[in-house]
Amino acid sequence: MNTETPQLVISRVFDAPRELVYRAFTDPDHLAAWWGPIGNSLPRDEIEFDVRPGGFQRWTEVNPAQPGLRVHIQIDLTDVADGELLDGVMHVGGRLQEGIEPFETRLRVEFHDEPDGRTRLEIRQWLPEHLAHPSDEGWRQAFIKLDAALASVRPAGAEG
Repeated sequence: MNTETPQLVISRVFDAPRELVYRAFTDPDHLAAWWGPIGNSLPRDEIEFDVRPGGFQRWTEVNPAQPGLRVHIQIDLTDVADGELLDGVMHVGGRLQEGIEPFETRLRVEFHDEPDGRTRLEIRQWLPEHLAHPSDEGWRQAFIKLDAALASVRPAGAEG
């Protein structure tokens, strides 16, 4: 695994406060609402988190259109700063899409405050080069779901 230059760098601003975007990554119920490409989901009983340095995040991703597909993901967390950073090594295995072998990738997710209560997410992944484009597309589709999930938990028409 090349650890010098990330093959994938994503910067994205979400219309939600940083603590809520961070919770979307660190609370199992929140992650289940948005993770993965469109059509994929996470069985809630197959999600287990211990979010701290030296902890982990584990889940299984499934797709009803491809019943044999069962992607097992585990992130061994090496660095966690509450509300600011998740860094670790992601192990991807299980029954993967045809042509994709199990792999590992270093994953670094940073959460930054932006004006007007928004959050800038910075993601870096060090992964096998042939997986950079499929991973980028996976993040793009997941962010469509994340936008909808964040909108559904924000108070509507909060009066001040």
